[in-house]
Amino acid sequence: EVQLVESGGGLVQAGGSLRLSCATSGFTFDDYAIGWFRQAPGKEREGVSCISSRIGSTYYADSVKGRFTISSDNAKNTVYLQMNSLKPDDTAVYYCAAYEEDPHYAGDRLSDREYDYWGQGTQVTVSS
Repeated sequence: EVQLVESGGGLVQAGGSLRLSCATSGFTFDDYAIGWFRQAPGKEREGVSCISSRIGSTYYADSVKGRFTISSDNAKNTVYLQMNSLKPDDTAVYYCAAYEEDPHYAGDRLSDREYDYWGQGTQVTVSS
């Protein structure tokens, strides 16, 4: 059974930091791309970042470039999202998701349509 479990959300003041974790199981971690998405109330789900071990690349939405860093610990089958310089606009439920990577794929790795497996989400609230 495929499982993705997020943790690390919480309440933080603007300018602060949080690190989210996505613990995965049930699939071959190295063969999958793992993405982080977020959804704020009344807004569409937005792709934040993606990491692909198979092709050795990371991707970021423009809104988080320079502030967020995605990384993975392949020994622990876990992906992290370090979020620095947080803003109130970063407030959302954050989800991690996975899809089996295709090295020849040339589409948008931050599109949620590509992802097959999803976690339950963790709330991030940034106060002003």
